[in-house]
Amino acid sequence: MKNVVGLLICMLAMLLVAGTVFAADTYDTVKNRGSMICGVKDSTPPFGYVDPKTRQIVGYDIDFCAAIAKKLGVKLEVKPVTSASRMPQLIEGNIDMIAATMTKNAERAKQIDFSHTYFLTGQKFLVKKGTVKSLQDLDGKKIGTAKGSTSEQNAKKALPKSTILSFDDYPQAFLALQQGKVAAVTTDETILAGLHAKAPNKAQFEIPNIQISDEPYGLGMRKGDKKFVDFVNQTLLEMEKSGEAKKIYDKWFGPKSDLPMPRVFRIVADK
Repeated sequence: MKNVVGLLICMLAMLLVAGTVFAADTYDTVKNRGSMICGVKDSTPPFGYVDPKTRQIVGYDIDFCAAIAKKLGVKLEVKPVTSASRMPQLIEGNIDMIAATMTKNAERAKQIDFSHTYFLTGQKFLVKKGTVKSLQDLDGKKIGTAKGSTSEQNAKKALPKSTILSFDDYPQAFLALQQGKVAAVTTDETILAGLHAKAPNKAQFEIPNIQISDEPYGLGMRKGDKKFVDFVNQTLLEMEKSGEAKKIYDKWFGPKSDLPMPRVFRIVADK
């Protein structure tokens, strides 16, 4: 009997410890670990992609992660995620923060918390040059995008008669466009421009001035991690005030870049 009681006490203690760990705010977890794990894209220039020279993942999102990790006084670790895997990876505790061209919306905010907006763009289409002049030209056509993205849902609403084909990532969707398997690739304009800029046959493609949504990007964190969310938001505002955020923007979207300027590149605090 004593053995059974002892075993029950041990099990209860283990559950209490596990509950405490699970309930710990990510801020404290990251500080104690000494590193912050960011979920980032590795094939979406200029936000996150593998540098062919260093073989390291670099980009706009990674620079924001690095600045936040530095402010926290911890090392930065990056882990590749896709549009479909990023939220499950965060919720399951495999990453501490999402920095992966993630649009803030009410549906996602039911499951995770977001930082202030740190980038704003709009959803458009990448097509073969001269094939699309208006949205109606894509009616009933096959459109490529990425699984688990807001682009997927927006395209279905804007083009209900079209077939939306979802790929693991945007480079795969662009390859389908090059092969004639889809009539267009749709996602945020700056992502499309990044794909277009790096294409060896980019003269054959274009991004028509057809926009179907606004896309504000936020850094994603676990629901209820108020201490971590507040720290990240304060860091973003400090980066805006000091000019560090603008320097990161200029690095990836400055005058020498082939990419279009987003309409808002300052930090946009939530009201």
